[in-house]
Amino acid sequence: MIVRSTLYTVQGGDTIQALQTARSLRTQGIKVDIKLTNEQIDYNSYHLLHFFNITRPADILYHIKKTKIPFVVSTILINYSEYDKYHRKGISGILFRYLPADTIEYLKAISRWLLGRDRLMSFSYAWKGQKKSIHEIIKKAGLLLPNSRSEYIRLQEIYGCQTNHIVVPNAVDCNLFKFNKDAEKDPKLVICIARIEGIKNQLNLIRALNDTSYHLLIIGAPAPNQPGYYQMCRNEASRNVEFIEHIPQQELVAYYQKAKVHVLPSWFETTGLSSLEAAAMGCNIVITDKGDTKEYFGNHAVYCSPSSPESIYAAIEKASSLPTDEILRSKIAYSYTWNLAGQHTAAGYKKIINN
Repeated sequence: MIVRSTLYTVQGGDTIQALQTARSLRTQGIKVDIKLTNEQIDYNSYHLLHFFNITRPADILYHIKKTKIPFVVSTILINYSEYDKYHRKGISGILFRYLPADTIEYLKAISRWLLGRDRLMSFSYAWKGQKKSIHEIIKKAGLLLPNSRSEYIRLQEIYGCQTNHIVVPNAVDCNLFKFNKDAEKDPKLVICIARIEGIKNQLNLIRALNDTSYHLLIIGAPAPNQPGYYQMCRNEASRNVEFIEHIPQQELVAYYQKAKVHVLPSWFETTGLSSLEAAAMGCNIVITDKGDTKEYFGNHAVYCSPSSPESIYAAIEKASSLPTDEILRSKIAYSYTWNLAGQHTAAGYKKIINN
């Protein structure tokens, strides 16, 4: 598995996805090594390469140019453009308003490299650009592993994708996140577990709940590339809003167990991994209506418009008044486990290797 260079230092949903998928594959007898994209790799030691994050194509291009070993991609196709175009502040916000999504991602990748915040693994990316690079990767990939059917449809719409795919849904560690039905929920405790950054939209969540009867816990580390956004969140938060730095998953269990509502009002979500975990722990879910979330949660979540603090507040009010959704909890236990994700991934590996 070849992952972004910041997988461990700037943790996100893809960190959990890669680590848990690897663990599940190892229980099936498959040897898996996780390598950062900037590490030296002896390609001849492997039958297959597995990349993550199609939106970081420079990381992938570098390796597929150096070897003919077949590869698969967990695409994790996030669309940052609505936030970047209409809600990002400063000069970049003004510039991005007039640019297509792939051009925005290209400029962000180049700027991270120029500022020394990330490696540019493939210099061919600099002249090919984002969209052409992704086209090349999709064309050469043996198989794509999107997290939902909806995500694959977006790949088709944006890139004309015809590559074979297997849907590998995101999942929950059911051995860790065990709900205690006898423990009392606090109907006024609302939690949001996510990296603190513009696309996760904590600022509008704070505006929604400031000076209300709810106690809002925002749990997550500030994104290193957006210190200004984090400071805006701190500056606007009232006394009923509390910030807790990123903590290990084991320590999240107590917060999930106590809270009545988990909210993720992002500008876009492929899944909302923390929302799956929260639902497994008996939280009622408020989540964005942007992205692939409805394929996971259907009618078992309360949806909000990320642009409207009023919509976020109304959704939280509704979720707080509802009983715990046992149907969603059962669905997660049956359909969204890392063991199943590993089995789907292994089936994809065998398909490629056998061919």
